[in-house]
Amino acid sequence: MYKTVLVTVSMLLLILNSSVETGSSKDILRQAALPPCKACKTFTQSFKRGVDRTATGKFEGGDTAWEEEKLGSYARSEIRLVEIQEKICSDVEEGREQCYRLHEEYDTDIEDWWLHHQDEHPDIFQYLCIDKLKHCCPDLHYGPNCTPCLGYPDSVCSNNGKCKGSGTRKGNGKCACDKGYTGEICDGCAVNYYESYRDEKKILCSPCPISCDGPCTKSGFIPLKSSLILEDNFDFVSGCEKCASGWVKTDKGDCLDIDECAESTAACGPLQFCVNTEGNYKCLECDRSCAGCTGDGPDMCIKCAKGYTLMGNMCIDNAQEERKQYIQYTRILTYIGLCIATCITYQKNVVVAAIIGLAVAIYITVSEYVLNSAPQPNTTDLAEKLLLQNH
Repeated sequence: MYKTVLVTVSMLLLILNSSVETGSSKDILRQAALPPCKACKTFTQSFKRGVDRTATGKFEGGDTAWEEEKLGSYARSEIRLVEIQEKICSDVEEGREQCYRLHEEYDTDIEDWWLHHQDEHPDIFQYLCIDKLKHCCPDLHYGPNCTPCLGYPDSVCSNNGKCKGSGTRKGNGKCACDKGYTGEICDGCAVNYYESYRDEKKILCSPCPISCDGPCTKSGFIPLKSSLILEDNFDFVSGCEKCASGWVKTDKGDCLDIDECAESTAACGPLQFCVNTEGNYKCLECDRSCAGCTGDGPDMCIKCAKGYTLMGNMCIDNAQEERKQYIQYTRILTYIGLCIATCITYQKNVVVAAIIGLAVAIYITVSEYVLNSAPQPNTTDLAEKLLLQNH
């Protein structure tokens, strides 16, 4: 009883603690202070969702035609504006409190836009955040004066990077290049990348092969002496200026992976086997049945470990083999006993003996099939070992 009460109390405390932590994290998110542009954008996006929510609304009276004539269109009415503002910012999580403050501070500006400026300024974000409050800039513009980004409008940062401060009144407009690109306008390839394509509008940089240590030139297939366009008449060249560790440069200028496992000096310990990888190698543990091995599994042993015996091409557990022999003798004796019992029954009742004999035959057949079926090899062991080594 005491134990049950203790467990129940512990669970309640855990649930209460989780609720407090969840509530606390939500409060922190809602009270977050966003940058001016992001805060204004969040506010106007909430307003736009309110516009969408009330798009199919109408006056609540019975005579819609009379109301439209006397009160004007519901679409531009103050009633609809009030309905939008009743729920504004309630759908915001990050920066909700700041959103409410903006709503309170610029309520008059929103009403003025709604009633008088929708036609000439249909986008509330453009009207409020960019033109009036000057918190934001149009996309691909930055800084206090909303200066166009480098390469504006069609090739900002050569389409290989981002303009710092884009869309805000902050930033310096410089390019933050994507991975693999460099230069003031991201029109060059970074170290360990090579120019794989270029035209008047675009440059494409691709990573050098892993066999390279530092810069490389364009890699690919080069034709051999034969003029025939066949796959065998081309050879792959990596283009590395210098080969990385674990690779060696060939006469053709390519980098060839060194097979450390084939070297005369043992790369791994006596109870390990070597697996070659690109530019490196891995040492994995031999099967426990082996005292030295050339690969994974009990069939790859150079010599059997203590307690194991070589049978065929596999090292077998001696104790396990003894148990198998004991089970086999017991099984044979069981079968003999069943046959003798069937013969004794046959002398008294032929029909019953026939039924029992058939059941015994089926039992023996099924048992032998199950016991003699070879287990499916586990082909994932080596892959799992390599994965663990990489981590």
